[in-house]
Amino acid sequence: MTKPVPIHQVDAFTNEPFRGNPAAVCVLDAPRGADWMQAVAAEMNLAETAFLSREADAWRLRWFTPAVEVPLCGHATIASAHVLWETGRAPAAATLAFETHSGRLAAAREGEWIRLDFPALPPRGEPCAPPVGLLAALGLEGARAASAPLVYEVPRPNATDGPSWLVGLASAAELRALAPDFAALRRVAGHAVIATARGEGAHDFVSRFFAPKAGVDEDPVTGSAHCSLAPFWSARLGKAELSGLQLSQRSGVVRVRVRARGARVDLLGRALTVLRGELLA
Repeated sequence: MTKPVPIHQVDAFTNEPFRGNPAAVCVLDAPRGADWMQAVAAEMNLAETAFLSREADAWRLRWFTPAVEVPLCGHATIASAHVLWETGRAPAAATLAFETHSGRLAAAREGEWIRLDFPALPPRGEPCAPPVGLLAALGLEGARAASAPLVYEVPRPNATDGPSWLVGLASAAELRALAPDFAALRRVAGHAVIATARGEGAHDFVSRFFAPKAGVDEDPVTGSAHCSLAPFWSARLGKAELSGLQLSQRSGVVRVRVRARGARVDLLGRALTVLRGELLA
């Protein structure tokens, strides 16, 4: 019989159960094939399933949606670090190193928060013409739009399916009211859409994230999107440290810091385990 694989489900970017973004984390004795990992991710049917295996002084980390492998994921990295510390696979005070398709990433504890060292992925400096069908798919065309949205191209590391698009809206209320046509959004060139607006109350900015081509119509809380949101809002608000609220149904908070010279960002979030088990197949 195949040795069972430990599997954990963690809610990331929250300190409340059943909020934030759930991720599955599989801790492997040895690397497994991509087909097997993709099948497990489809079985889990969460936004992301993370797979960890020991590699020299680091952990090899890969992320899969139910449909595809992705080159960068924040919430499943938070979840992975949380599992390694919680299960004693890494010392509680250790800074963790992850080898990924986006290079070496790091995670460290900062009080009750987990801090990720991620690449900064600022949008192109000037607004661009939106790709064909984007505004219509978001319901932001003609009289349906409260204002004229600004669209920016967002580069993605090691991506083969084109850029993402950052869409700047006039208000949090307009962002909440978005009701995308996901079938139409699948036909738009590029990977995904980050929609954002200036924040309210304690939060500097708010956002939503749509990636139907990757099998995730709306992601609850998207760490990788904040690699772009952090430099975007830092430049506009004149602040290096900001708080972002993702306005999905589950919602979640991502604190961000833009590093000196702007090449890296810190993403800070909290996490808790809601399920532990064994994968038998």
